[in-house]
Amino acid sequence: MTTTAGGPTGSGGPGDPPVVTVYWRPGCPYCGSLRRGLARSGLATREADIWADPEAAAFVRAHAGGHETVPTVDVGGTVLVNPSARLVVERATAAGIAVPVRRHRWWSRSTG
Repeated sequence: MTTTAGGPTGSGGPGDPPVVTVYWRPGCPYCGSLRRGLARSGLATREADIWADPEAAAFVRAHAGGHETVPTVDVGGTVLVNPSARLVVERATAAGIAVPVRRHRWWSRSTG
């Protein structure tokens, strides 16, 4: 996993709240796993298919050593290459992005 700073989609502009953008491609099992994990967490994300959006592909190449390594995630201007959902949620929380409180379901094990 690689972390770099500075992404064009970290926020819409000055004064806008930071956002999470997930760069993915169809058929990528790692992308599917990350997207499911983020959906379970309740974290709101924007998604960019690098095969359908040339600018998204260029962004990923710029942050992944020239490769189209996905998933790549921009968390409010911090770029993570192939992160876990847990790391994305942690970084989003640290960046001040609202993450809903998870409720325990009756079938899940309570950890505390």
